[in-house]
Amino acid sequence: MSARKIAVKFATVMFGSLVSIFFGGLAQLAGQQNSAPPKAVTYSRDVAPILYKNCVICHRPNNIAPMSLMTYKETRPWARLIREAVVQRKMPPWHADPKVGEFLNDPRLSDVDVATIDAWARTGAREGDPKDLQSPPVFSEDWHIKPDSVLTIPEFTVSGASQDEYEYIYVPTNFTEDKWVQAAEVLPGDKRVVHHATVSVVTADRGGVPGSMAGYVNIVPGIYLPGHLAETRPAGYALRIPAGSYLQFQVHYSNHTSEDVKDRTSIGLVFAKEPVQHEIAQYEIWNDLFLIPPNDDNHRVTSCFTLPKDVIVLAYTGHMHFRGKSMRTEAIYPDGRREVIMDVPHYDFRWQETYFLKKQFVMPKGTKLVTTAYFDNSVSNPQNPDPTKAIRWGEPSDEEMMGFWLQFADPKPVDEKAAVANK
Repeated sequence: MSARKIAVKFATVMFGSLVSIFFGGLAQLAGQQNSAPPKAVTYSRDVAPILYKNCVICHRPNNIAPMSLMTYKETRPWARLIREAVVQRKMPPWHADPKVGEFLNDPRLSDVDVATIDAWARTGAREGDPKDLQSPPVFSEDWHIKPDSVLTIPEFTVSGASQDEYEYIYVPTNFTEDKWVQAAEVLPGDKRVVHHATVSVVTADRGGVPGSMAGYVNIVPGIYLPGHLAETRPAGYALRIPAGSYLQFQVHYSNHTSEDVKDRTSIGLVFAKEPVQHEIAQYEIWNDLFLIPPNDDNHRVTSCFTLPKDVIVLAYTGHMHFRGKSMRTEAIYPDGRREVIMDVPHYDFRWQETYFLKKQFVMPKGTKLVTTAYFDNSVSNPQNPDPTKAIRWGEPSDEEMMGFWLQFADPKPVDEKAAVANK
């Protein structure tokens, strides 16, 4: 082929390519112009539903959170900090390792929800059209359940000087027959002074003595902790309050108001309406013989308990105070198999969770429950009351506790006649 023909062919190909690119670009541009622009993320349409579903249970007026997120006006000043807390998975609070266990009360946001809040805060935190805003949730200032029975402590005056005080108050149930409790909620009389409260059943034969610290059985209808709402047991599961029992209210008061405050904390009980198949109780496993040296930033404390019988596992709770750093419980089964059942790598005394399993399972007799906790008694712990002190077991928050609680049910069905539904 001659040079002239090669040049003509080359020019023809190039011209065709340029024409194709030119008209293809026009078509692409036209397509871009005709397609709708992406919607901007707004509070009213996109963010408020996430906050209503996951956050305002605490972030509402006169509740435990430091600010309300019920309206755009209340939320907008906090947009940057909300984004930071959500992206870093600090909020909603959840301290368990997400790779260990599946729990009913896991409040963590989905990746889509995190991305939505992230985009909203980074693009101006716009309100959007108020017409897009769904109706906000309505909360009761009292119960989240409909109690069949409410038991309340006598009026107790919390002194303005009582910043760390435990009170044990006993309330008669006056039940003339056994009661099976399906759900319960502890309602503090004044949230300004009630840090937490645990309600336990005390029967005449127990006399209020818990027994061995190594692992005693306790019947706990309900507890109050920051962020902890009503406890509802799975269908067919309930705990029994024998006729004539008392309820022990262990109330931790922390009064920072500088004035005397009156409190009447209550528990609301919902009785089982269907026959009960499995009775609920709780093993409380403690180590009370430790000594944490001053300025020790990683002190290890362990406990071990062997199950005396088969149990159906329902929930786990770890308990420490301000120096608590992490807690991990491993089950060593009779066949030698090992399984981490609870792992809390970043324990926070200010927000204590009970971890309710999505799927209950039978843990066999002879299983060893080995709990390992670490404490930070150094100046690097901002919650530490005094890093210069050696610390032993004690109820006040400036001392320490180390406990693992296993909520369980007996696999053996209860006597059907004894578990007739409470009407």
